[in-house]
Amino acid sequence: MPTSRSLRAGCSGLLLALVVLVTWASPARADGTVVGGDRLGSRGIAVGTGAPALPATVASGWLVADLDTGAVLAAKDAHGRYAPASTLKTLTALTLIPRLDVHRQVTPTFDDVNVDGSRVGLVEHVAYPVDQLFMAMLVVSGNDAANALATANGGVDATVEQMNTEAAHLQALDTHAATPNGLDAPGQRSSPYDLALIARSAMQLPRFRHYVSTKHSQIRGPRGKAIAIGNHDRLLYNYPGAIGIKNGYTVAAQACFVGAATRGGHTLVVTLMHTAPRYWPEAAALLDWGFAAEARAARPVGQLVDPADPNHPTGSSAERGVAAATAPARGMPTKAGLPVLPVALVLTGVGATALVVRKRFV
Repeated sequence: MPTSRSLRAGCSGLLLALVVLVTWASPARADGTVVGGDRLGSRGIAVGTGAPALPATVASGWLVADLDTGAVLAAKDAHGRYAPASTLKTLTALTLIPRLDVHRQVTPTFDDVNVDGSRVGLVEHVAYPVDQLFMAMLVVSGNDAANALATANGGVDATVEQMNTEAAHLQALDTHAATPNGLDAPGQRSSPYDLALIARSAMQLPRFRHYVSTKHSQIRGPRGKAIAIGNHDRLLYNYPGAIGIKNGYTVAAQACFVGAATRGGHTLVVTLMHTAPRYWPEAAALLDWGFAAEARAARPVGQLVDPADPNHPTGSSAERGVAAATAPARGMPTKAGLPVLPVALVLTGVGATALVVRKRFV
C-alpha cells in the first residue's frame, strides 16, 4: 500500500506533468506580432546579413544589441522564458531607484537578513542608507539588501507588483517577477530580450550606472565596522570597456548574465540565460562579435522597443500575473503556442519528480 510520502511524491510528479502540458506560450503579442520584430520569434539563432561568423555559445538563450539605438544584432531564443536568477535585480533597481530617497536610513527585518542565497551580511536592527543597500544589491548581489529595499518600499508584495507594472510599461511581456531578489519562485521568469529591455532603461539612470560599474565599495557593518564588498561581475575585471551590469545563478536558472561595454563610440549589451557558471568568456566573445558586426554595418534582426505609451497601459499587474502563469519556465520549446515535446516525455516526469531537493543558491 503506498505511503503518504509516496502519494505526495506521485502527486508532485503529476502536477509537474500537468504544468508542463499547460504552460507553453508563444512569444507574440495578443495581436500576433512579436515584440521587437518577427525574426526574434524564432527559438533558433537570428543573425543579420553582412555579419561575421558567430562565436560558439552554450547559453540556451542570448541576445546582443546596441544599447543606444536599440538595434538587435543577433539573438538565440530571444523570447524564450527562463528563470532569471539575480539578473532580475536589474528590474528591482529600475523600479526602486526613482522611489527611494538615497539618504534614507533603512533597518532590515529578521526575514530580510535571513534570506537564502548570497548575502552581504546585513544585521537586524542596524540602520543602513538606501545608497549602500543598492550598492550591496547590485555589486555583490545581496539578497538581504534586495529584501531590505523592498521593506523600505512598503514590503515585498507592493514591490513585486510595481516591478511587474514596470515590466509591462517597458513591453517586457516575457517577464514576471515573484520576488525582489531573483531567487527561484513559481511563475518567475524573463527572457534574453526582456533583460536587454530592462537593462537599456535602467542604464539611463545615472545612479544605476554608478552602482553596476563599481568594482569595490563598502557598507556599514556591526559595531561601526565597515564591510568591504567586491563586484561579482567578472566581465568588469576582464573585458576592456566593460561598464557592468549584473550576473546571477541558481540551480534551476543556471548562470544568467546581463553585461555592457563601450568601444569606438558604441555601447553594446549582451544577455545570457541558462548558461555555464563561467559565463564571462562567452559574454566577451559575443561582445567582440557585436562590435565587429557594427563595424561591418551588418543588418539588425530586430529592435529593443520603446516603453509603452503611458496613456495606453498594457494591463494591470494582476492581469499580467494571470498571463505570466501560462508562460514556460526555463524556455520550454514552443511553436505557435503548442508544445513540441511528446506527451510521453512529459508524462515521464510523473515518476521522475519523487524527490524534492532544497536548493542552495549563489
